[in-house]
Amino acid sequence: MSCTQPLTGEDPLRVAVIVGSTRQGREGDGIADWFAELARGRRDLCVDLVDLADFHFPERYPEAPTPEVMKFTDRVDAAEAFVIVTPEYNHSFPASLKQAIDFAYDEWQAKPVGFVSYGSRSIGTHAVTHLRAVFTELHTVTVRDCVGLDLLGPRDPEDSARSAEAMLRQLAWWGLALREGRASRPYCT
Repeated sequence: MSCTQPLTGEDPLRVAVIVGSTRQGREGDGIADWFAELARGRRDLCVDLVDLADFHFPERYPEAPTPEVMKFTDRVDAAEAFVIVTPEYNHSFPASLKQAIDFAYDEWQAKPVGFVSYGSRSIGTHAVTHLRAVFTELHTVTVRDCVGLDLLGPRDPEDSARSAEAMLRQLAWWGLALREGRASRPYCT
């Protein structure tokens, strides 16, 4: 099933997994591929992998949206839920991710957001804390559980998969509840 088709009723929830780092040599694309594969194993989700490195955003915020900005915001608009895959840089998230988040506004509203973070020892906790504040301002619901990966320590693939499943269960519940809410009454700020 294509993730661009309109969904109704019991159709799978459209989830955009957004790779937040554009740095060369990044770990984010591999982590996002791993997570997207897990998510695609669920019949209740339709996954769209959105890699910010695939977009050519303007250096400065434009007066009017560019075609690349529109391409990104259209993907955000089509999604019913999001998973942000982010590294932790200097106790926060990358500028490339903040820029992309700011290109959309209404497209984020009344949808849930989950997080897969990674870092050195901190597992990206500080980045997620900052992202929760940003996404709250955008009128989203951030799910409680997240996935944190330590790039320097040993990884337990089964533990990571359990964390991902817990987060996906919460994301799916919120996603379906908010889908029903948006269908029955428009969200207003």
